Amino acid sequence: MRYRDTASFGKRQEYLVVAELLKRGFDVYMTLVDDQGIDCIIRLNSKRYLDIQIKARSKETKQWNKFPLLSFEPRDNLYFIFYTEKNNTFWVIPSKDVTGLGIKNKSGKYVGKITLNLPKTETGKKAEKFEKYKNDNGFKLLR
Repeated sequence: MRYRDTASFGKRQEYLVVAELLKRGFDVYMTLVDDQGIDCIIRLNSKRYLDIQIKARSKETKQWNKFPLLSFEPRDNLYFIFYTEKNNTFWVIPSKDVTGLGIKNKSGKYVGKITLNLPKTETGKKAEKFEKYKNDNGFKLLR
């Protein structure tokens, strides 16, 4: 992968996810700066908004299903949308669930940060555990 492709991959994937949200009828607002770990906001109604953090992994990445060093304060209105390019899959996971599904670093330089490993295959216990977050099932969680 060329440098320019690598440098712009994250931004391209953010737009891919936003396009998917719009296609599914969500009212989406893009943030100008991602200094709070929020890539976009979804307006559900006049009183309810969801903060969305988008993370993507390239099909070229060796560990394409691994999202390391996540740092956030879990809350009811924060959702992650993970996108794995290798299998063209969206994973919509509430931040409180990410904390339970991920592995928290207990020591060292990255203490407190979470690594989430998504399933590599379509079958098995791990795939079953994550099925409710995958594609259509996951997007339904946002409603």
